[in-house]
Amino acid sequence: MGMVGFYAGSFDPFTNGHLQIVKKAAKCFDKVIVGIGHNTEKKERIDRNKMKQAIEKAIEEEKLNNVEVVIYEGLTVDKAKECEANILIRGLRNGTDYEYEENISAINEKMANMDTCYFRAGDLGYLSSSVVMELYINNKEIDKYVPRAIAQLLNSLR
Repeated sequence: MGMVGFYAGSFDPFTNGHLQIVKKAAKCFDKVIVGIGHNTEKKERIDRNKMKQAIEKAIEEEKLNNVEVVIYEGLTVDKAKECEANILIRGLRNGTDYEYEENISAINEKMANMDTCYFRAGDLGYLSSSVVMELYINNKEIDKYVPRAIAQLLNSLR
């Protein structure tokens, strides 16, 4: 199978920042699995099945043939192992993200012997799902912050 990366998040919603990480990872790994997890600390804003379909559409439009999307409950490392992933993928926007992610990575490495590969968000470092939702809720334009398929999904929910 080669190198399989598992990119987990609540993706509520999936942004252009997330897509940029997926595109970078798809160049480095034989296969990338985008895992839509359930963050117990966050209220789910968008139905995960609908988000999965929209992410798949966005990935198809980018012609990323080595990327698939799954929905899961429970621990990320358990789902990653089940999907035969060798490494976890995370995006970093800034130093604060790094500190937070490094703590989780250390636990994952001890618990499941899985290392984490970081990709820089680069010029989209300012973008977060929370910011996009804040704009969306306040009827502001979100099209430049999310892939077309995600914008279509969000606009259909208005």
